[in-house]
Amino acid sequence: MKIYYEQWNPGPDAQIDIRRADAICREYAAQGFDLTLRQLYYQFVSRDWIPNTVQSYKRLGSVINKARMAGLLDWHYIVDRTRNLARNSHWSDPSDIMRGAAQGYAIDKWADQPRRVEIWVEKEALAGIVGQVAGDLDVAYFSCRGYVSQSELWRAGRRLGQYLDRGQGVTVLHLGDHDPSGIDMTRDIRERLELFIGEDCGSQVLFDEDHLDEPDGLPNLEVRRIALNFDQVRQYNPPPNPAKETDSRAGSYIQTYGGQSWELDALDPTTLASLIRTHVEGIRDDDRYATQEATEAEHRELLTAASDRWQDVAAFLGGDA
Repeated sequence: MKIYYEQWNPGPDAQIDIRRADAICREYAAQGFDLTLRQLYYQFVSRDWIPNTVQSYKRLGSVINKARMAGLLDWHYIVDRTRNLARNSHWSDPSDIMRGAAQGYAIDKWADQPRRVEIWVEKEALAGIVGQVAGDLDVAYFSCRGYVSQSELWRAGRRLGQYLDRGQGVTVLHLGDHDPSGIDMTRDIRERLELFIGEDCGSQVLFDEDHLDEPDGLPNLEVRRIALNFDQVRQYNPPPNPAKETDSRAGSYIQTYGGQSWELDALDPTTLASLIRTHVEGIRDDDRYATQEATEAEHRELLTAASDRWQDVAAFLGGDA
């Protein structure tokens, strides 16, 4: 949706930026993705259109803002995932909520799976992409916002411990920046989960993809770092940043990886979604999942029929349609 609010006559360089931004956003919108400003910025950097500097980021942000206000760029393309309005749902009559229930009805398709999967992502800004693919796969996801708070990790320990008590293994897929703290966060999650679950689950933390098709034999509790790993840095070549030398973990990181770091945001959203899907589907029992999908479809058909014949349902119950 392009809406004109104020006049702006962009110069030649800004016009090029607007055309490029529009093309990138259209490409991802066609796949069902929107972008944050930072994700759009990294698309510009990765294509060698602008340098990876604070000044470049601020300049692009200014161009995008002015372009939207001048009706040159669709408002739906760029989103802020850290600030959202919360409100109650409302319905005009009972038949509306019945239709909504039919569309939104879902059963827990992982209830009889050998393993439970959760997706944990370091950054709130990526929750939209992660949430979309997680929803498609019926998998829970969690925005860590850096190191996970003690309260939330304790709650996670209680939740995951219940799955283990029921005989299901648990795999936490973790995604974070490739920098001193981002790498360490995976270790921190595993160690504190072990503490709060309160038993030896034979857990381990993994940084590789060698066992995607080998769900059998995994530990009861597995924390698997699926991004951003150094092999992915070499494969996808995201734009680097200097490693933060002020980080207390910088010494060992720089000794292992050198003086550069890489942000998860720099991965192409399609690549990120595909990576998550590959790992989840490598763990899932497809036959059991298909059976649950069929049951869910039958229940939805029943709710849809009830909503289509709401007047008959209301009359049967003695109420007003």
